[in-house]
Amino acid sequence: MVAALARLWGPKSDLIDTANAEVISRINRGRPMLKGIERAGSVVPQMSERTLLHCGPAITWSEMCDPLRRSVKAAIVGEGWAVDAETAAHLVAIREVELRPANEHSTVLPMATVIGPSAPVYVVENNVGSTSAYSSINQGAGEVQWFGVDSAAASDRLNFVRDIIGPVLSETLARAGPIDILSLVAQGVLMGDDVHLRVQATTNLFLKELLPFLIRSSHSRTADAAGFLSRNHMMFLNVAMAAAKSLLDAAASVRNSSIVTSMARNGTAYGIRLSGMSDRWFLAGAPPVQQALYYPGFGPDVSAPDIGDSAVLELVGLGGAAAANSPAVAAILGGRMADAIDATQRMRRICAGESGRFRMPFLDNAGTPLGVDVRRVVELSITPSVSTGIIHASAGIGQIGAGVASAPLECFTEAMLDLDARIE
Repeated sequence: MVAALARLWGPKSDLIDTANAEVISRINRGRPMLKGIERAGSVVPQMSERTLLHCGPAITWSEMCDPLRRSVKAAIVGEGWAVDAETAAHLVAIREVELRPANEHSTVLPMATVIGPSAPVYVVENNVGSTSAYSSINQGAGEVQWFGVDSAAASDRLNFVRDIIGPVLSETLARAGPIDILSLVAQGVLMGDDVHLRVQATTNLFLKELLPFLIRSSHSRTADAAGFLSRNHMMFLNVAMAAAKSLLDAAASVRNSSIVTSMARNGTAYGIRLSGMSDRWFLAGAPPVQQALYYPGFGPDVSAPDIGDSAVLELVGLGGAAAANSPAVAAILGGRMADAIDATQRMRRICAGESGRFRMPFLDNAGTPLGVDVRRVVELSITPSVSTGIIHASAGIGQIGAGVASAPLECFTEAMLDLDARIE
C-alpha cells in the first residue's frame, strides 16, 4: 500500500492530477436542470417492465438486509404483480422479478427505496457531458417504504405518490419550465441546510418556485397534493440527489482520476466507483451509523447498517462536506458548531478541490470540499462522513433516528491499489 501511494503521489501524480482537475471542473461547471416527471419504465435506461431498481451496489435477494427486502416486497405489491408481501417474496425467489442497482441505470434512490417501472421519477438533465439522471419522489415521513416498511399504509403511500403527487407535480413542472436545481441548493446551504440530513430551507425554496404553477393544476386532488408537499420537509432531497448523479456521471468518463464518482450502500455492502471505472464497484461491509441521535426507546442495538444512494451528495460538496454551515448537523455531532466545522475540515483533507457555488459563512465563505481522492483517504485513514437517517434493522417500523456514518476504509484502499495497477 505504501509503495502504491509513493507511485501515485510520485511518478504517476502529474497524470492523475490533470485528470482530477478535469473531474473537479466538470462537477463545478455542470448545470443540472429539473425538466419534469415521467414514468420510470418510460425513461430510465434499460429498465424492463419486470425490473425493480434498488439502492446501493448489486445484491441478491438472499443477501439483502430486512429493510431492503421489505421495500422490494412493497414495490412489487405497488406494481400490482402480487396481492401481498408473501406472494411478492415468492416472485423474487423464483426470479420472476429482476433486481438491479439503480446507480447502473442513471438513477439514485434514498435510504431503502426500491422502484418499479410505474413509479414517477424526476428527470434531470445536465449541460456538461449531456448526462441525464433520475430519482424517485420522496414519500415523506411515517410508515413508508423508503424506510423499509412493507405494511398496507406503506403501499397506500406509494400509490398516493404515483397516482396523485406524480401527476400534479408533472403538470406543475410542465408549466414552470426547467428549474435550476443548484441555484436553489446554493441558497439552501446559506440558510443552514447541508442538503442531506437537513433539507428544509431548500425544500421551501423549491415549493416557492412551484407555487404559482401548482395553484393552476387541473388535477382533482391538487389540494391533497399541496397539503402533502407542505408537510414533507425532505421533499427536495431526491431532486438534489438526481442533480448530483448527473454531475458525477458527466465526470465519470475521465480516465486516470483518483476521485470517487459513485458512493452507495445497500444495507449489506458499501460500494464506491472511480472516475474512468464506471463498471467496477469496490466493496466493503456496510457500517453502522456511528454518531447518532435516536428516538426514545431505540438505540444502536436495533439499527440497520448504513443504507441508500444519498451519499452521492457528499461527493459534490453537500451533506457531510457542508456540515460546517448546518446547526442541524452540529446537533448530531455533539451540539457545538465547532464539531460540525471539524467534520467539514476533515472532509477537506481528503478532497482534491472545493465547490465554486456552495459557500459556508461559518468558514469565511469558503467553498465546500469537493472531489474525494482515494489517495488522500488511504494515506490519512480518513473516510468520508455521510449524513443519514437510521431505520430499524428488523421490525419494519421505519425510521428510529438520524446520524453521521463514516465510510469503511477497505473499499477505498482496494480502489487505490487498482488505480495504481491500471496506470502505467
